[in-house]
Amino acid sequence: MQQARKLNYLAVVAAMIGVILFAFSNASAQKKYKITGSAMGTNQQMGRVVSVDIHVNSLSTPADREALIEAFTEDGSRGLTNALDKMSSKGRIAVTGTLGFDLNYIRVFKMPDGSRKLRFITDRPITFGEHWAATRSMDYSLSMGEIIIPAGKGKKSGMLMPIAKFKINKKKEIEIENYQNPWRLVNIKVWD
Repeated sequence: MQQARKLNYLAVVAAMIGVILFAFSNASAQKKYKITGSAMGTNQQMGRVVSVDIHVNSLSTPADREALIEAFTEDGSRGLTNALDKMSSKGRIAVTGTLGFDLNYIRVFKMPDGSRKLRFITDRPITFGEHWAATRSMDYSLSMGEIIIPAGKGKKSGMLMPIAKFKINKKKEIEIENYQNPWRLVNIKVWD
């Protein structure tokens, strides 16, 4: 009789811990952000400035990360693009003059100095003109970006790579190749 009570008590405690952990993991995965800023062109795009609005509705899970790693391992940048296309939207990015598009992978990393790094990657929309002309840019089917949010009142910074692809270099390391130069993000405001 006492043995059965102990087992019931342990089952109840284990269920409560499971509910607490589930609620905690869901709360952290549902963190919402609104980010606005300006993207400034570099090198060839020097002098061009566009507004950028990013809405983060939820964060990606470790399972999402593993799925992307597996897809990249199997089929490189093309596999990564296909896996991102199948993921549900975690947020949205809009640049001046566009309707915007979904962000399918978003993570926030805590840095040793207390700052946070928000990183996103998604499959980018390919325009009709690119398809029709079969341009070289079709090989660069990803968009990604990174925003550094310092602890305290430091200046936020970031970069945006609107047309990119991932590849493995001769040292067997993952490398990001841009179709054009990355854009520098400035005047960043974050609401979380």
